[in-house]
Amino acid sequence: MADSATPYVPERPSLPKLRETVDGCRGCPLWQNATQGVMGEGRQGAVVMLVGEQPGDQEDREGRPFVGPAGKVLDDALAAAGIDRQSTYVTNAVKHFKWEARGKRRIHAKPTWSESMACRPWLEAELAVVKPRVVVCLGATAAQSLLGKQFRVTKQRGEWVESDLAERVTATIHPSAILRQRDADARHAELARFVDDLRLVASIL
Repeated sequence: MADSATPYVPERPSLPKLRETVDGCRGCPLWQNATQGVMGEGRQGAVVMLVGEQPGDQEDREGRPFVGPAGKVLDDALAAAGIDRQSTYVTNAVKHFKWEARGKRRIHAKPTWSESMACRPWLEAELAVVKPRVVVCLGATAAQSLLGKQFRVTKQRGEWVESDLAERVTATIHPSAILRQRDADARHAELARFVDDLRLVASIL
């Protein structure tokens, strides 16, 4: 039987219930090396839901999404695009941090397709409770988890995509990709493109 979070997701989910129960999820092996499960953050009824890949090192320790370096990039980009982060709901496709040891550091490792699919029931529950009007997939893992394995962010970033997930759905890069650029000029250029992608969302709010 394939791994799945389904047995661990509350039958009648609410955001408080989801936050309480996610840490007990044993739907795939990722929980074994993580500090805790990290549920999304924001309010029910948020117009925009932003979906990233998975918690990072800092998120795993604090139990909150997008509080590390990539979260700071996201905050700055949302502000530049004219979107108030407080009015959004931010979450991840995978709720436990997958990592590899490199000396004393814990380095992010990309979740597999089966790990993303095992975790999808949590994301579906969040979508059902929050009921966002706009869903923004940040990076390939989130986009493929929600829009299918064949989806390519490189080909369709920054445009509206047909989907029954919400009234409007779009995909762009994950903010961590900006941090990985080779130099300051490249980071600045990629950030500008990222802000432009988010302005598409701001244009309909």
